[in-house]
Amino acid sequence: MGIAVGEQRAAPPPRPKLSLRDVSLERGGRILLEVPSLDVLPGEVLAVLGPNGAGKSTLLRVLGLLERPSRGQVLWEGLPVAGDLLPYRRRMAVVFQEPLLLDMSVEANVRLGLALRGLPRQEQRRRARYWLERLRIAHLASRSPRHLSGGEAQRASLARALALAPEVLLLDEPFASLDPPMRRELTDELDALLRETATTAVLVTHDRADALRLGDRVAVLMGGRLRQVGAPEAVFSQPIDPEVALFLGVENVLPGEVVSREEGLAQVRVGPHLLWAPASDAARGQVWACIRPEHIVLAPLGSGEEPGSARNRLPGAVVRLAPVGPGPQVRVDLDCGFPLVAYITAPSAEQLSLAPGARVVASFKALALHLIPR
Repeated sequence: MGIAVGEQRAAPPPRPKLSLRDVSLERGGRILLEVPSLDVLPGEVLAVLGPNGAGKSTLLRVLGLLERPSRGQVLWEGLPVAGDLLPYRRRMAVVFQEPLLLDMSVEANVRLGLALRGLPRQEQRRRARYWLERLRIAHLASRSPRHLSGGEAQRASLARALALAPEVLLLDEPFASLDPPMRRELTDELDALLRETATTAVLVTHDRADALRLGDRVAVLMGGRLRQVGAPEAVFSQPIDPEVALFLGVENVLPGEVVSREEGLAQVRVGPHLLWAPASDAARGQVWACIRPEHIVLAPLGSGEEPGSARNRLPGAVVRLAPVGPGPQVRVDLDCGFPLVAYITAPSAEQLSLAPGARVVASFKALALHLIPR
């Protein structure tokens, strides 16, 4: 079928920069990694998210050609990686959790990879000074790494990697050991640098905030197996199974049953209540009903202050209140005929006079309820 006059043909999808196909890695009869398919697209930041021990660093080593898989293929721009691996490795750079700086000046550390690749001294100096300036540590160029703070050392490590102008940058939890303020500062700077340079990058992390902040796409890895890949908003709002949902912070994963479908919505019985959710293909029969705690709005029972757009409204009682980390959020445990968790701000909790035993209405939109087949 031809294309009508004036109609434009859709652009083909970009060819992946780096790919894994049917990759598995075994050691001592134990499967450490199993990835049927994974693509890293040009210019994107792929955040690989998983708990400690999930195999994230192993995945990064396989992508970086630092470890050979037991089975499967690594592809570079669609072609199998074969033969001498050094030319491929030289098109990548790795930043580890520990900076791994040698006992030489900061500038010498940044120039080291350039020297090993045979660049002229003048070009080494130009690139090193440029990235030291960009990462705001030019004043530390002559200092020994032994006299750097954790944040300064990781800036030097980033400068060393970026000076190589890598086609793919691999980041192995680079800020995990830093204190929270420095971690936030460096995360923001890295995000700006990656966007500005359009660098293709893979970040592995156990921190959901890092994945949301930096990732164009998120890949969830648990128990060495790739469980879900997609846009951050889709992965976090529509987890593929209960285990992934709980890891991603969906604290309400409730057994339910779809009892009817109408006008694009499914009616789900959860405990003593009937709730509404989008009528997806999964919304049939026995399901898990998933609600993120931050999507729930609380109001005093009988106050009429529930949001008008909320299709689901559950009367309940406050069981417990507890702060959530160092921020202003409060966790509210409720009894709505089944346990329910909501997150609200501390000022809201005070304004609502919430205390154990207080009667409330928990409201949330139908779109906030995600169903997983059970």
